[in-house]
Amino acid sequence: QVQLVESGGGLVQAGGSLRLSCSASGRTFMRGAMGWFRQAPGKEREFVAAITWNWNSEVTYYADSVKGRFTISRDNAKNTAHLQMDSLKPEDTAVYYCAARNRLISTLQSDYDYWGQGTQVTVSS
Repeated sequence: QVQLVESGGGLVQAGGSLRLSCSASGRTFMRGAMGWFRQAPGKEREFVAAITWNWNSEVTYYADSVKGRFTISRDNAKNTAHLQMDSLKPEDTAVYYCAARNRLISTLQSDYDYWGQGTQVTVSS
């Protein structure tokens, strides 16, 4: 089993920044992908960003709504992924979830096997 724990959420004003972290422990896999998803009140969970994990080349995917504002990165040695969120907007308010899979990168939440508990991000106007 792989355990994922998110941190870094909080309250920020519009235009501000937050950095989320996702720490993996347990039977961590050698190669795969990690992704970030979010769920706003009354809405379905949606894809935010994903990154390859321990592959020779780094590949990243972003949702159009966050492209140019959010940056996903990884620290393989620490089994940690980060989501740097800049120029935050009120519509970015949501619970952010980290997810992991031991196969190729994907934007589909149904492809991910492991999930964290989520961290709340609130952006005030």
